[in-house]
Amino acid sequence: MSYCLNPSCLNPQNTSSEKFCLSCGSKLLLKERYRAMKPIGQGGFSRTFLARDEDKPSQPLCVIKQFYPQAQGTSTLAKAIELFNHEAMRLEELGKHRQIPELLAYFTQDDRQYLLQEFIDGLNLGQELQQNGVYNETQIQHFLNELLRILQFCHQKQIIHRDIKPENIIRRQNPAKLRGQIVLVDFGASKVVTQASMNQTGTSIGSPEYVAPEQMRGKALFSSDIYSLGVTCIHLLTGKSPFDLYDINNDVWLWRNYLGTSINDSLGNILDKMLATTPARRYQTVDEVLKDLNALPTLISQTGNVVKPVPTPSIPTPPTIVSSSPSQIDDELEEMKTIFMNGKKSQNKNSNSSSQNTQQSAKNSKIDDELEELRKKYKKD
Repeated sequence: MSYCLNPSCLNPQNTSSEKFCLSCGSKLLLKERYRAMKPIGQGGFSRTFLARDEDKPSQPLCVIKQFYPQAQGTSTLAKAIELFNHEAMRLEELGKHRQIPELLAYFTQDDRQYLLQEFIDGLNLGQELQQNGVYNETQIQHFLNELLRILQFCHQKQIIHRDIKPENIIRRQNPAKLRGQIVLVDFGASKVVTQASMNQTGTSIGSPEYVAPEQMRGKALFSSDIYSLGVTCIHLLTGKSPFDLYDINNDVWLWRNYLGTSINDSLGNILDKMLATTPARRYQTVDEVLKDLNALPTLISQTGNVVKPVPTPSIPTPPTIVSSSPSQIDDELEEMKTIFMNGKKSQNKNSNSSSQNTQQSAKNSKIDDELEELRKKYKKD
């Protein structure tokens, strides 16, 4: 299948062997190598298409992003052009980070701008949520650990993403060695931070459900990305719209009320601090969040396996039981009798009365009877 990129084409679908659109005559190959196959998305100022790079033997998949602004007005169009150009610049500046789509090409053809980037095979987290249901505590902790490190890389490059949300995070399906790896996409709203820009009010940009309050006023900060990531987490935990999780009258998040199962208080406190509406009360850097996250009891390995340390229980050592033979029992009982009788003789060695001798004889007989009972008991056991 080949798809015509002319926005005015009435019948854009063509066979994969065509070089020109059978309906409008437009070129179907960009740069004589990239063939659009089908549309996969449309935003405020661009359309995206799944494509193939026919210049390579394996014809790998890629993504064509076509500048296609929907808004009208000179100033709005100028801003859209600026954002589109900046996205290409951001992707180039971020280099070949394995969890950010690689920029393949950026050019103009037929008076339209195009951006070519790596295709990420997988579901975005919004689709994943619909398919698999809400996240649990361990999944959120693992997700946070991975996404924060991508943000850490971006922020070190002085780039604020400004549009963190489930739809802009894709979990790879292939290849096998990268399974489960998440990728941050759509840098169309990203911004490079300079000392001058930090003191200026810019354009309000971002998705309303996830955007930080200061970003709505045109003052995006590094912590604005942290806020949006926090909102993404509570959406994944509850499955509810962020609008439903916030009480605007009392300026408080109510996300805990919508949890299916409770989560660790320490993790909940981390999310609360990420969600602080006042920037000064929020985490200021990704490093601060990672420090608290890594202090939690759940450990996350580099391979993505989650291991919860379990303390080794203290088991008391049982008493040693020594089994005695019948002959040992007889010897021990005789020894007890001798010790006991000698003690009695010592007490009465100065006494010679007949009455005392009679009493002693009765006591000796009683001792013999008690020892005989012990002998029978131990031999039976």
